[in-house]
Amino acid sequence: MADLNFYSGTMDCGKSTLALQMDHNHRARGREGRVFTSHDRAGTSRLSSRLGLEVAAIEVNVDFDFWRYTVDELTQGGRIDYFVCDEAQFYRSGQIDQLAKIADELDIDVYAFGILTDFRTRLFEGSMRLIELADRVHTLQVEALCWCGERATHNARTENGEMVTEGEVIVVGDVEDADRPDPQVGYEVLCRRHHRRRMTAVTARAASLSPDVLPFD
Repeated sequence: MADLNFYSGTMDCGKSTLALQMDHNHRARGREGRVFTSHDRAGTSRLSSRLGLEVAAIEVNVDFDFWRYTVDELTQGGRIDYFVCDEAQFYRSGQIDQLAKIADELDIDVYAFGILTDFRTRLFEGSMRLIELADRVHTLQVEALCWCGERATHNARTENGEMVTEGEVIVVGDVEDADRPDPQVGYEVLCRRHHRRRMTAVTARAASLSPDVLPFD
């Protein structure tokens, strides 16, 4: 029996690296799969890791139909043993339903990877549905760290280094340009304490504050 698996964690926890490794391991054992992604940092139809690894992938937009794609592939003689689905937090609820149907009725293993919450600390639509439907939900064991050194639990969006809590849910940020240490739009992982205080690495350095300074405003 095939399973629908969800691997979750914050940014910087290695989910895309694990997705790439998962695909490699299955292919090395002669299995045939498909790799999907959405809004990857490397651009359309790419699955990339911050470690520099990258492969071609099928882009999942709001209109992509997993069920129709799979049926078409199989009826044309294609072989599919598994799916690797990165950035699954951006998938629509109905697309997650399709992935569950594919696992149940077509016996194709699905390995979905994504972060749980957006910069507002709200569950992404795709992640919520995966939690509701997945046979197994795995929390990635590589802990991302806040600038203070504590375990990071929240994803923050920044503009010129300052945390923002309003705006479009999906905005791809310039997070790794060495020539722009303070990108106009970026993302940072924070512990809950500093997410609540809206204290990013940039604002903390500017104010010369320690992690234990209490907020007075």
